[in-house]
Amino acid sequence: MGLNAINGCLTLTSGVMDYIRFGGGERVMVMLPGVGDGLKTVKGMAIPFAMMYRSLAKDFTIYVFSRRRELPEHTTTREMAADLDEAMEALGLAGSAVVGVSQGGMIAQWLAIDHPEKVGRLVLVVTTGRPNATIEDVVARWVGMAEREDYRGIMLDTAERSYSEKRLKAARIQYKALGSFGKPKSFARFLTQAESCVTHDAYGQLPGISCPTLVIGGADDRIVTGRASEEIAEKIAGSELYLYEGLGHGLYEEAPDFLERVADFCSSSRQSS
Repeated sequence: MGLNAINGCLTLTSGVMDYIRFGGGERVMVMLPGVGDGLKTVKGMAIPFAMMYRSLAKDFTIYVFSRRRELPEHTTTREMAADLDEAMEALGLAGSAVVGVSQGGMIAQWLAIDHPEKVGRLVLVVTTGRPNATIEDVVARWVGMAEREDYRGIMLDTAERSYSEKRLKAARIQYKALGSFGKPKSFARFLTQAESCVTHDAYGQLPGISCPTLVIGGADDRIVTGRASEEIAEKIAGSELYLYEGLGHGLYEEAPDFLERVADFCSSSRQSS
């Protein structure tokens, strides 16, 4: 199988950013992962990601970007989007299909608002345009765990809030067995990224997004809420909304048609109405 998987890094004006590239399709897709990137970047993960998303690799050349390695305290999602813009500029990725998941979706919002030439089509997955009580409570819990360096606690709590009961049975066993495997040397990046989730507020500027946009949410999302996806779709003119009933924040791992839905939208030539 020709995965064309490459691990790369870029030196930006603000620091070093890890990214991976795989696939050989003519269309370019940029993926932005969630706050878990604060615990582990995509460095060295090109082959595992290529295997995970191999169904997309025929039609797309896919880039997955981490946040930069060193994130000063109080770095915002808007500043992270500026970093991403610089990285995409360096790689010649204007007009890409941009898929942002959770915190990655927050960054994608600002990219589309501040740097619209970089975004040809936009997919916002299980994310929010502004803080709400649910995400504030969840992030406060994760911050407390990170300050205690309770890595397994973060992973277990994330799973409990993300998955359906069917998937949770396997996840609980997995995380308990792994213990602290994969624990980062420092939780500083995670703490900065977590803070940026509860200070993110692009809600008032979402009407400025003019590219074709698909919003995907989970009706049972216990991290950002399903309502948050509905709010985003209401603010972006001509956007499409798909809400998975019975699924939550981890729907991108559980919904069997998720990748097909994303691929169909990113391949479409339809414009926003």
